Amino acid sequence: MSTPITAPRGLKNVIVTDTEIGDVRGEEGFYHYRQFDATELARTCTFEDVWHLMVFGSLPDPGHSEAFARRVAALRVIDGATVDLLRSIVTPETDPLAALRVALAALGLADRPLYDVPAADRVDSALRAAAVVPTVLAAAHRLSRGQEVLDADPDADHVSDYLRMATGSTDAEAADALRTYLVTTIDHGFNASTFAGRVVASTGSDMTSSVLGALGAFLGPLHGGAPSRALAALDDIGDPSNTRDWVRGRIESGEKIMGFGHAVYRTHDPRSELLKSVVQQRFDSPLVHHATAVEAEIEAAINELKPGRRLYANVEFYAGVLMSEVGLPPEMFTPTFAVARVVGWTANILEQAAEGKIIRPVARYVGPLPAR
Repeated sequence: MSTPITAPRGLKNVIVTDTEIGDVRGEEGFYHYRQFDATELARTCTFEDVWHLMVFGSLPDPGHSEAFARRVAALRVIDGATVDLLRSIVTPETDPLAALRVALAALGLADRPLYDVPAADRVDSALRAAAVVPTVLAAAHRLSRGQEVLDADPDADHVSDYLRMATGSTDAEAADALRTYLVTTIDHGFNASTFAGRVVASTGSDMTSSVLGALGAFLGPLHGGAPSRALAALDDIGDPSNTRDWVRGRIESGEKIMGFGHAVYRTHDPRSELLKSVVQQRFDSPLVHHATAVEAEIEAAINELKPGRRLYANVEFYAGVLMSEVGLPPEMFTPTFAVARVVGWTANILEQAAEGKIIRPVARYVGPLPAR
């Protein structure tokens, strides 16, 4: 029997597999999808083209780009039975992501184990699972507000249609700003939700179960729930002159400063820097000015109170600002994050399914010794 290897808590810096999907270089402040700088893709590519890259490994040429966009747009449409299901479960208190769990489970009732289906069928399942997420989330959000569901438009692009279904907005500039955010958050290394989805997929389970595994991890406030909490901190601070006392109080009480610091980056988060430039260029608003001033004050306060920590604004800080500016309410920040990240989850699930190896670590028992 091989000797077990003791890993650090949280599996920090432990390499558990090989991947061709992307990587995060924390010390450099850089991350990439396949062989492309992710922030450059966010500046220049459609969401659908980056989706194609994640699943198939290449950016499409113009003809394939149009065909792929049509393919996923048709998959975005949900049937009346799914809408009726949402109407039966959604209340004003329902989290859209909780409704998504139910709807995905229902839509995946006929899913076959990934272990038993050919690669092409796995891809079909991956695209369908990712395509319906914005439609279900937007429908759940509107139903929770007592509004009528807006059907998906298969002639629209993915991001514009999501924004319209969720808010009713057809503002092209707002949709393009949101597209930038969504492309930046499609994938980000072996984060908790991606790893959870791959663990489920490694058993040979079906696509829906694998996505639901990822979604369960994503729902934690230490992971997907941070953007709304980061925006709430701006309200809590109020005038930027209050920032240092606010930071001092958080540090003394041992609380996290949501929107700052990252498990991997040891310099500025490139996603945050990109989103900061987007909101400053496109939205000349009091919220943007306030966020910029508070960011500078928080960084200065952290450097003063915890010298050497190198805590900078992460993607959640300006993500909340951007989503607020395009008309999405705080309760839709984390669901909107999921609209992008499900593409990364499904790409990772496909890669794991192709590997055909179950993830099966061991734990070190530290409880009372058994009687023998």
